[in-house]
Amino acid sequence: MKSISRGKRRTGAATTEGRTGGSLTHFNSAGAAHMVDISAKSETHRVAVATGEIRMLPATLRLVEAGTSKKGDVLGIARIAAIQGAKRASELIPLAHPIALTRVDAEFRVVRSRSTICLLVTAETFGRTGVEMEALAGVSAGLLTIYDMCKAVDRAMTVADIHLVEKKGGKSGHFKWKKPGSR
Repeated sequence: MKSISRGKRRTGAATTEGRTGGSLTHFNSAGAAHMVDISAKSETHRVAVATGEIRMLPATLRLVEAGTSKKGDVLGIARIAAIQGAKRASELIPLAHPIALTRVDAEFRVVRSRSTICLLVTAETFGRTGVEMEALAGVSAGLLTIYDMCKAVDRAMTVADIHLVEKKGGKSGHFKWKKPGSR
């Protein structure tokens, strides 16, 4: 696994209106990890949308869609897990700020041709820091819940492509993910 050195920025998979370049903010001038001071930031409406997917055997997908899993309504429970994951992001991610969320939405889409369930999580707040980590944590928790509920019949499921789709609000401006190779 290749490591990324501090100060380097990944490019090519996103467009950003606002801040570009810069350095990692979770390190102080001495290079020690710290929680970013947000006290001087303005409170604004902030929205983040994240997505990801879980691939499974067609028979597993049929069980999920039919609602016949021994553990119950897989997508209903995964929706609650996604919301709970967003609410608990700061407990899971050491330097994330606890945020008073104003809304979390979890939307599933089944793609039968790929035997995949996609999850889109939207997180919102009115505050001093963004909600990207909350949206990403929500996607992760929701997809992992599907895995947990279906692993008895399909341990080869794959959770993939978790990423930020869009972010609005705050000093850094608007971010919208673009698929690599698209214009």
